[in-house]
Amino acid sequence: MVALRELTDLAPLHQPKSLAALDAVARALPGVPAVACFDTAFHATLPAAAATYALPSAWRKRWDLRRYGFHGLSHAYASRRATAITGAARVITVTSQPARRSPPCATADRSTPPWGFTPLDGLVMATRPGSIDPGLLLWLLEHGEMSEPEMAKALEHDAGLAGLAGTHDMREILARAELGDDEARLALDVYLHRLRAGIAAMAAALSGVEAIAFTGGVGERAPAVRAGALAGLEFLRLRIDGAQNESAHGDTEITGPGSATRVLVVAAREDLEIARQVRQVMDPRSGSKRSPRDNDQPGTPGV
Repeated sequence: MVALRELTDLAPLHQPKSLAALDAVARALPGVPAVACFDTAFHATLPAAAATYALPSAWRKRWDLRRYGFHGLSHAYASRRATAITGAARVITVTSQPARRSPPCATADRSTPPWGFTPLDGLVMATRPGSIDPGLLLWLLEHGEMSEPEMAKALEHDAGLAGLAGTHDMREILARAELGDDEARLALDVYLHRLRAGIAAMAAALSGVEAIAFTGGVGERAPAVRAGALAGLEFLRLRIDGAQNESAHGDTEITGPGSATRVLVVAAREDLEIARQVRQVMDPRSGSKRSPRDNDQPGTPGV
């Protein structure tokens, strides 16, 4: 607990709330063990080439400046589920929860996330901008009459889809774009442009891809986003079935005819991933066991 509190500067929005919840549960159930399941742990095996920033040596020695990776619980479950369904070893998972971004993550022997030191990096998010030229931020601090707290608030809460379309609700953005709303159309185009580029980059990191799995709120429920994310990636010999994509519900394969890459929709079950990790900690002998869910067929209910 002391060590985790010391890391609060790295996750100021989430760490205090999580530790407060742990304190409350520990007071109510003092005899019950507590297990922490970290969203960053999935990315702990990043190779140095992927994790290291080209920053001054003195900076890197003084502070642990590196890519950490986030949303690992969702990626861990979705990638494992996709492998169980398809047998694929090289999997790209695209996870998109409400109010979050839709970052792809490549998994094989190593994980390769698009994020950096904080969740502000990467693709366009609901209220966060994704990757930005750091020179732009330096320019704003110098010329924009803006304080660091003001910039931090804007980047966390007022940017991303909300900054482009005035809302971070993808359902509203899709509906408005369909009606010809220019702001909504631009927001959707920027979002999908970054997402396509991210998927292509992950495929390059894996030297090819065998399966792509969409998960999370938008990933599971927005056929137009799935189709738009993969449009233009035909050079990867990747196609989806339009009818299957439109009707997908739960764990569903939406691979199209002639596609060399299998495409899936996977229901997000971070709760099962957390339960699996807790079992591994409480009973190390369970570490090599497969979850009953791993043996399910597409579309069947999980355990």
